[in-house]
Amino acid sequence: MSTEAYDPAAEGAQMSFKGRMSYSDYLQLEKVLDAQETLSPAHDELLFIIQHQTSELWMKLAVHEIRSAMASIHDGRLHPALKNLARVSRIFEQLNNAWDVLRTMTPSEYTQFRPYLGMSSGFQSFQYRAIEFLAGNRNLAMLKPHEHRPEVIATLDAILAAPSLYDEAILLLAREGFDVGIDARRGDWRTMRQESPQVRSAWTQVYQDPERHWAVYELAEKLVDFEDYFRRWRFNHVTTVERVIGFKRGTGGTGGVSYLKRMLEVQLFPELWALRTEL
Repeated sequence: MSTEAYDPAAEGAQMSFKGRMSYSDYLQLEKVLDAQETLSPAHDELLFIIQHQTSELWMKLAVHEIRSAMASIHDGRLHPALKNLARVSRIFEQLNNAWDVLRTMTPSEYTQFRPYLGMSSGFQSFQYRAIEFLAGNRNLAMLKPHEHRPEVIATLDAILAAPSLYDEAILLLAREGFDVGIDARRGDWRTMRQESPQVRSAWTQVYQDPERHWAVYELAEKLVDFEDYFRRWRFNHVTTVERVIGFKRGTGGTGGVSYLKRMLEVQLFPELWALRTEL
């Protein structure tokens, strides 16, 4: 084992960055690392802030990938859409793993800084709302927490004015010759679509003959993967909140655990789950 100090410059590594773009410059790390401003003297508040900030960064990427998948499905280019959706599933796997870190915080530690949060709450995340709206869960009541920010409302309204990810998948079924009923003629994308027996029948036909409809079959499975990981994220959210605050009300005024458990009942792609009973 050599006792001499290793110098990467000997192998050509650049060691001087005066006048050059460095790693920190490219990632704008000063902005990122200066964004954690604790309001209390509590040790665990930094964990709480970083957990939620990193989750928002992953959600930003999820929105980017879902939008790209939707555009590809709309254009009939399924291979890049499948890649996008696979990445979204991996993003939610990362988001799921993050709960494990937050769960190291005990109720006693959380109560030391909870009063400093005011009425701020995770259900006010506009990026989470964008993901739900993009996927197809278009509960217009959830626009209200964002009404104080016109630019956010404009972004969410633009999402609601166009087909969702699931709408694009159903429209693809129609272009492939499947009877999807009224979903082929929908024009008001803002309203929540109703589960359809025709759409369920169309997806069932795909699953009954996957070799014939392989690309659409793969798309369906990628959508199920996405919702599977999304459900796990919601479940882990519920258990983490119950572990840390029990059944207290949330800081934003929701029922806390009771509100989150209600969200577990929401299905993004209902016909894709229902067909499994029929096969």
